[in-house]
Amino acid sequence: MNKSTFSEHSVEGSSLQPQAAVNDPTVYYLCERCVNCCKWPGQVKITESEIAQIAAHLGLSEYDFIQKHTRLRYDRRGLALLEKNNGECEWLDGNSCLLQPVKPQQCRDFPNRWNFPGWENFCQAIPIKLSGLKNLADI
Repeated sequence: MNKSTFSEHSVEGSSLQPQAAVNDPTVYYLCERCVNCCKWPGQVKITESEIAQIAAHLGLSEYDFIQKHTRLRYDRRGLALLEKNNGECEWLDGNSCLLQPVKPQQCRDFPNRWNFPGWENFCQAIPIKLSGLKNLADI
């Protein structure tokens, strides 16, 4: 299925410059784990609770995780994950996210809750027309 084709399904439960998503709130984008969003330069903000979850997942103390794998965010209001020199996420290993079970909310929310201009040219998520719901906010 290509991105110009919609599937009729019900979606239950929720599982550059960022912008509020999406163009059509009655469409849910099903992630195909193409990891193209992980290759896009930018910062992945992390919260204190995410730091704890990620550190535990990696078998590190929170202190060690913060010291080795985070940096101060551009706005100096918290921490972000480190990137590789090419802009990719540090936790991208080929086509796999090493943090998949505990990935930050920002990663889980893309592209349905936020995205960036031109994201559709890189992301392989499948658009699904929501049925039985008024819009994405009902998920």
